[in-house]
Amino acid sequence: MKLYSYTLRYDSGSAPNPYWGICTLVLCKPAIRLAAEVDDWIVGLGSVNSPLGDISDHVVYAMKVTSKLTLEEYDQFCKTFLPKKLPDWGNRDYRRRMGDCAYNYSSPIPKMRTSVHNEDNRERDLSGKYALLSKQFYYFGNKPVKLPDELRPIMHASPQGHKSDSNEPYVETFVKWIEGLDYPPNKIIGEPQLKEEYSHEKELQARCSAQDLEEDE
Repeated sequence: MKLYSYTLRYDSGSAPNPYWGICTLVLCKPAIRLAAEVDDWIVGLGSVNSPLGDISDHVVYAMKVTSKLTLEEYDQFCKTFLPKKLPDWGNRDYRRRMGDCAYNYSSPIPKMRTSVHNEDNRERDLSGKYALLSKQFYYFGNKPVKLPDELRPIMHASPQGHKSDSNEPYVETFVKWIEGLDYPPNKIIGEPQLKEEYSHEKELQARCSAQDLEEDE
């Protein structure tokens, strides 16, 4: 079991996508999506420059990987069992616009559905090859939870990249801490930090695409 930690610079509700009872990481973070396996934990920590201020020592979300699917398998899974993860760009429901099943594999070359990403993101999105799913997650959004002092070493100093091997001494401590919080798992505790801003953003797709591309550089 590994613990992957990284700085979640742009918390929009698309990556991770905590909606409809399963937290998914499908867009962005291709290196983590390639490397992480079932039973590993992924932790998104706050940004120094978040809308809430410096929350770099706070957890925005944590998910235990309970399933790992290829992107093609994820497309079929969503079509069959989780259609609300298919992005519906014209829907007034913010959660439907943030759908992360952005690639349609009904043809040999996957086609992009209209979503928060555009063709600029295709190469990096597909390079991750996998979708990570979690039925044991904690999503705090704009109500992030501060790390205890003994877990501060898992903080990631850089806004890019992630930590995993150096987190090995802290895996059990982290799991015990997150599972011991007075929050039920698989519930959305707070809203995405950028939800209000993005709800009024006319150029939402272009902005999300550019920010996520910057985060993955």
